[in-house]
Amino acid sequence: MSLKKSWMPAAGLSAAALAAGAGYWFWCRPRHLRWGATEAELQAVLPGDDLVPEAEHSATHAVTIEAPPEAVWPWLVQMGQGRGGFYSYACLENVLGCHMWNADRLLPELQHLRAGDPVQLHPQAPPMIAALVEPHQALVLATQSGEAEGAPDCTWGFYLYPLTVDSTRLVARCRWHEKLGIPAKVGDVLFWEPAHFVMERKMLLTVKHLAERSVRPALPGEVRLATG
Repeated sequence: MSLKKSWMPAAGLSAAALAAGAGYWFWCRPRHLRWGATEAELQAVLPGDDLVPEAEHSATHAVTIEAPPEAVWPWLVQMGQGRGGFYSYACLENVLGCHMWNADRLLPELQHLRAGDPVQLHPQAPPMIAALVEPHQALVLATQSGEAEGAPDCTWGFYLYPLTVDSTRLVARCRWHEKLGIPAKVGDVLFWEPAHFVMERKMLLTVKHLAERSVRPALPGEVRLATG
């Protein structure tokens, strides 16, 4: 009897862990990988998808912005560490040594991104490269492959689709392909995917706020400055 009782807590914990894992895999993960995106946006083949044709992981997020693409694009094109930031949780990024700050105004000197230009995520990490720059339509960043002529192993794209004269769909898609061992793959699913969702959701909502604010008159006493 005592032996049976000693197994009960362990069995209960195992069952709870399995239930939590199943809940995350079948309910939570499918939702955060497609937050805000319509079925049509999920199924769409977007510019830059072909750079990582057999992606092991893909996340598509989207938000509606009450502003035209021309008002959204300038916020995207100035993104980057040492540039306008990524409009997300800088405090969390700085824990990892990113030295990030987020601009809440447009920076004219950073409005001229061209294909092939580097975009830094971390001061100590190799930059992503602007693989595709189509003003007011699409910005796709890609990692540099370790091989000189190799294909990227990750793309991060931002796409602007006008809904009306004064509204835009901003779609973000990240695709990555890595040859990892099983422990690293588990870490990718349980940590990096949800971390990407949390940070990118904040980014999209901040860009929405900034773009919508930019097309309305400033409120009395409102100050629009770059913030750390």
